[in-house]
Amino acid sequence: MSDMEQTRNPLGYERIGKLLRNFAIPSIIAMLVSSLYNVVDQIFIGQGVGFRGNAATNVAFPITTICMAITLTIGIGSSARFSLYLGKKQEEEAAKVVGNGVCMMLLFGTLYAVIVELFLPKLLWAFGATPEVYDYALTYSRITSIGIPFLVMMNGMSNLARADGSPMYSMTSMIIGAVINTILDPIFIFIFKWEVAGAAWATVIGQVASFISAILYLRRFKRITMKREYYRLSWAQMGRTASMGMSNGLTQLAITLVQVVMNRSLTYYGGLSEFGPDIPLAASGVVMKVNGILFSVLIGINQGMQPILGFNYGAAKYDRVKATYKLVIKTVLLITVIALIIFQVFPQYILAVFGKENDLYMTFAVLFMRTFLLLIPLSGVQMISSNLFAAIGKPLRGALLSLTRQVFFLIPLMLILPRILPWFLKLIGVQQIFGVPVSGIHGVLAAAPCADFLAFVVVLIFIIREMKDMTRLQQSVVDRL
Repeated sequence: MSDMEQTRNPLGYERIGKLLRNFAIPSIIAMLVSSLYNVVDQIFIGQGVGFRGNAATNVAFPITTICMAITLTIGIGSSARFSLYLGKKQEEEAAKVVGNGVCMMLLFGTLYAVIVELFLPKLLWAFGATPEVYDYALTYSRITSIGIPFLVMMNGMSNLARADGSPMYSMTSMIIGAVINTILDPIFIFIFKWEVAGAAWATVIGQVASFISAILYLRRFKRITMKREYYRLSWAQMGRTASMGMSNGLTQLAITLVQVVMNRSLTYYGGLSEFGPDIPLAASGVVMKVNGILFSVLIGINQGMQPILGFNYGAAKYDRVKATYKLVIKTVLLITVIALIIFQVFPQYILAVFGKENDLYMTFAVLFMRTFLLLIPLSGVQMISSNLFAAIGKPLRGALLSLTRQVFFLIPLMLILPRILPWFLKLIGVQQIFGVPVSGIHGVLAAAPCADFLAFVVVLIFIIREMKDMTRLQQSVVDRL
């Protein structure tokens, strides 16, 4: 690569550790800030409304995860193609990807918002609402659905800005909305007494503010020049973008399906236990939001590594692709091991932030956190490894791996283990787990670590093979020189 080319894009020559810090840290901050939308709502609703308010946001959460599936399919797909074209020095094609991606964000964000508004009551019952939490969930979701198009556009543009070499701009756009949301939440909930409606309006206003900041980047691209004729929908472009973002989108859809199955399983088996249906529903929502903070860090790392992987794979620098992946895996293992220790040793202190409610609620919430998050280091490795394939232009393989944990293992285990685990534990003389009598609810919780282990084994096989393939490709490059 010439000096001029190196000046244009450091992704192909800068030290991997420095690149990863420069791209991943702003992305991590942006994702952490984004996760505050849900976490801050959960905290203030828990303190101001009670655990049924938290249960309501848990019931509504699949609407958000479906929205994120749309966002990531378009945003990650567009940014991955953008990076690959830049690596091949095809700037005009990269610009067309951006224009098509923006049109896709607007179209599908608006379409999804209309669908949610039309079918919201049926969706909430399908997502596991109980009569006690339905009204809260309906109020919250009816308002937050207004912000869906803004959320899709904001997140999609953030991915493109990051791929263009502006991770700080992407981070700032996310922070603007989160700060506004955090300020407005207590005002609307405690001062105006709007309860869950206040949290919902604070979220939407924050999303609109972030959207305005993110969309302004269309005039600030560094690597390309946008023209009016690039903003058009093309079925061919849409298909290629969707295929590149499929791994991330399917992961989110799988999370949605898991959430629905888990909500319904928790309310059913909770109703057969001393906890009742509402406590497991509320506690799982809190724990999943806490876990969401951790995974926002991992997603930020993944988004930070994506431009590096895509550019260097497109430029046939396979040794840099391998070095980036290995550094990311080491970082993810360190972070998730620390998180695991915190979740196992200090669950009461973390959960108390979201409202204590009563001893029975806290007992189940602690049980849920300790069991469900038992093997999160393996889950982190599996997620990063699945996204590696999407970043290097192998979306079908990435999509397959992204589905292993959620669809192929977790959902079947959540349906099977509640029936057989209590019988097995009692057979071997185990009467209690963490002070709670053994019942079907333990099978629901144990499904997660079992799925984490099985999915890790599968992805490990694929990664070992891919690393060998890249070693051969790199040797062929060296032989041609």
